[in-house]
Amino acid sequence: MSEERRDLYEVLEIQKSASDEEIKKAYRKLAKKYHPDLNPGDKSAEEKMKEVNAAYEVLSDKEKKSRYDQFGWAGIDPNYGAGAGGAGGFGGFGGFGGVDLGDIFGSMFGFGGGGSSQRQNGPMRGENVRVSVQLTFEEAAFGCEKEVTVTRVENCPDCSGTGAKKGTKAETCSVCHGTGQVMSQQRTPFGVFQSSSPCRHCGGTGKVIKEPCDSCKGSGKVRKSRKIKVGIPAGIDDGQTVSVRGEGNRGTNGGPSGDVYVTVTVREHKLFKREGNDVILDMPISFVQACLGAKLVVPTLEGKVEYDLPEGTQTGTVFRLRGSGIKSINGRGKGDQYVRVYIETPKNLGKKEKEILREFEKECGDNRYENKKSFFDKVKDIFK
Repeated sequence: MSEERRDLYEVLEIQKSASDEEIKKAYRKLAKKYHPDLNPGDKSAEEKMKEVNAAYEVLSDKEKKSRYDQFGWAGIDPNYGAGAGGAGGFGGFGGFGGVDLGDIFGSMFGFGGGGSSQRQNGPMRGENVRVSVQLTFEEAAFGCEKEVTVTRVENCPDCSGTGAKKGTKAETCSVCHGTGQVMSQQRTPFGVFQSSSPCRHCGGTGKVIKEPCDSCKGSGKVRKSRKIKVGIPAGIDDGQTVSVRGEGNRGTNGGPSGDVYVTVTVREHKLFKREGNDVILDMPISFVQACLGAKLVVPTLEGKVEYDLPEGTQTGTVFRLRGSGIKSINGRGKGDQYVRVYIETPKNLGKKEKEILREFEKECGDNRYENKKSFFDKVKDIFK
């Protein structure tokens, strides 16, 4: 019987026609929802996070996504649907005229089958592991080092990855003689069909373990949680990923370890917003500052700077502070900071203040207000 697994598109709550950007947005949304930091001690959220990470790992990889779209789980997991000791995935394809079709399909589609080219007893690279980490706005801008917890597959320390109980060792399979494959032939009216499939006696490993290790039950692997340090580069943005080479699941039979992919989510800042490598700041100014001009003290990511605000500044005016933005993640250049000012109207004025303003309005007249005068001139043209 095949193992029931949820559809990956269902896991990310998207349609099969979703674009790369929609897949990324869906992942970021769910990563924030189920992140361990926001759900401390919630095992359900932890399992959801693992499921979301696994789905994103496939759907964000064009090659894996293509295989999954064509063949479902069988396209990305050759063991999916396999019975105990039987041929899994596409391992049932045999030979024709002495040619092993399992090898042909394996080379065409890039997944393992029953062919001799990808036997279970050969070196295999470990799977990649995906985790997420939350950063402050400043940590993303300037870079930092973060410690993350990675749950990965490692060689069992009690048996050193052999799967055999301490003091014993695995024996070469007497049926397949260590190849992990058995060949069979069948005569038909069209000729002799030759097929290869994993050896049922050893499960395709080429080895037989008579006394399994108590810790790993003969698998040679255990799942452990480890803390690793990750260097976060300056300028990284929300949803981007950094990799840590060789810290993923351990390889099999001498194969290399997988990598750890760390996807970042960046918390919103109280003052600043980010657009690419530029920083946006909305800053209030008083009516008097707007009229007369002023020396403003403007906050930036690297501290406070002074800016000479010209007299007659209007609400919505934007000025630029060159080089006060965020460093490019590739190290080439730096963004700017854009400060957008708006005039804050004072409330709860006293009697004297109101009299001063009325006198001010009387002295100014309408001619000092260019936009106001232009507006009412247009109104007169419309309704005359």
